[in-house]
Amino acid sequence: MNDRSSHRLVVFFILPLLLSLSWAAAWASPTTYAIADTTGDWGYPSPYRRYPRGPGYVRMSFIFDTLTWKNRAGKVIPALAKHWEYLDHENAYVFDLDRGAKWHDGLPFTAEDVVFTFQYAKKHPMPWIDPKLLQGAIAIDPHRVKVILGRRYAPFLINVAGTMPILPRHIWQEVSTPRRFGAKKALVGTGPFKLLDYNRAQGSYLYEANPLYYGGKPSVSRIKFTKIAREMIGPALRQGLVDAGSIPPDLAKDMRRLGYHVIRAPYGWHLKLVMNHREPPLDQKEFRQALAYAIDRKALVEITQRGHAMVGHPGFVPPDSPWCNPHVKRYPFDPARARALLQNLGYKLTGGRIIRDGVPLRLEILSQPRFKEVGLFLKEELESLGFEVDIRTLESKTVDSRILHWQFRLALSGHGGLYDPSFLKRAILDEGFNSVRYHRNEELKRLVMAQLEEMDPEQRRRIVFRIQELYAEDLPNLPLYYPNWYWAHNGRLSLFYTRNGIAIGIPLPLNKLAFIDRK
Repeated sequence: MNDRSSHRLVVFFILPLLLSLSWAAAWASPTTYAIADTTGDWGYPSPYRRYPRGPGYVRMSFIFDTLTWKNRAGKVIPALAKHWEYLDHENAYVFDLDRGAKWHDGLPFTAEDVVFTFQYAKKHPMPWIDPKLLQGAIAIDPHRVKVILGRRYAPFLINVAGTMPILPRHIWQEVSTPRRFGAKKALVGTGPFKLLDYNRAQGSYLYEANPLYYGGKPSVSRIKFTKIAREMIGPALRQGLVDAGSIPPDLAKDMRRLGYHVIRAPYGWHLKLVMNHREPPLDQKEFRQALAYAIDRKALVEITQRGHAMVGHPGFVPPDSPWCNPHVKRYPFDPARARALLQNLGYKLTGGRIIRDGVPLRLEILSQPRFKEVGLFLKEELESLGFEVDIRTLESKTVDSRILHWQFRLALSGHGGLYDPSFLKRAILDEGFNSVRYHRNEELKRLVMAQLEEMDPEQRRRIVFRIQELYAEDLPNLPLYYPNWYWAHNGRLSLFYTRNGIAIGIPLPLNKLAFIDRK
């Protein structure tokens, strides 16, 4: 290695890593549980200003509680509500509230806070909460509340009662623009921790335990999220600078051999090839199908993920899910089939290039730094078929924004929550960058809504199976793979992945129950 190469190595690789470790060391403490995060900033952890992805929700969930919650097994358990009852004839739930719960500022939590939260969320929709579900709420007495649903909704206890943070009425009743509300009192919740410090530039969060928490004593005095490069999380764990963090799959065996606890996430997140189905040529399903036949997804997993992933299922639902229909259209790697579909659409293969009306077909794929290998693989696959392909790498939030505003043709993006089939509405019909927003197929739209209201599990399963057939046929997006995700920790706390994910299905091992000595 010459001097110039050595200098580049120090400047571009070693120096940033040393800086990240020194930053972590600055926060290390026997009383602080330090969690490494490769991204860092996930927004101000208030209900309306958090970033609308799983890590943003988890950071908020340490501060704000919900009516119900999920334990390790995915069972719905009490949180702010101790008991509940469903009144079928009224399509309503009655919740008995925990009489010991208090807000961080010392005021008592009451049924009026719940009523206010449902009214407020109806007027100011929260991320992931459908305001059409919230018809109203009535305080029966200070510790009992009735919530009336706007329509029948099978996953209400998880997706609303177990996801929507309850707000203190005495603070939020004066707030008319919640997304601008960044005062310190915006973080007054009933949760087991309070926020001590948030540094957006550093991507760090520091929490302190709430000694008055009604649900039990927090297991640690402080929790610290700190940004560390993925390749340095293993060394940081070994040096005692952090207690837990996500590690590359290749490190899992070595970390186990060294005595660390290594846990693997269930398949609840996927990377997809997002297609702008509103504009030509991607508005034609045959064109989208041609792309699917042109991409060898098995090879993609073997080469870019070194086998540490499950091949994407065109029906969207992960193949290991009990809700997965294994008999949908599969799109095996078949370049000849892809060319035939394109030929039927009027494209010709001339000089190794796909041409229509004398113009070569050029596609741009928006990618993110962490999906660089995947982007290069797709470029090679599609160029071998005759496309001209450009890869444009952008920061992840920029990609999210461009997808949201339909400023793209193809993009690499992913999201979690692929557990309860209620995610199909969020991911197919709802507005948002994680949704394909596909409304052309009337049967698909009708069934996506119907499965939410179907209370019979077997009938709901039949509906979900049909949804996957329709989705795989129309293929508004192409699921590429479900990655094997690993976290390593030192055993100081017993971290776990929640079955079916935290709240609406977040596949992170940071359920706040792991940080509490439950009563």
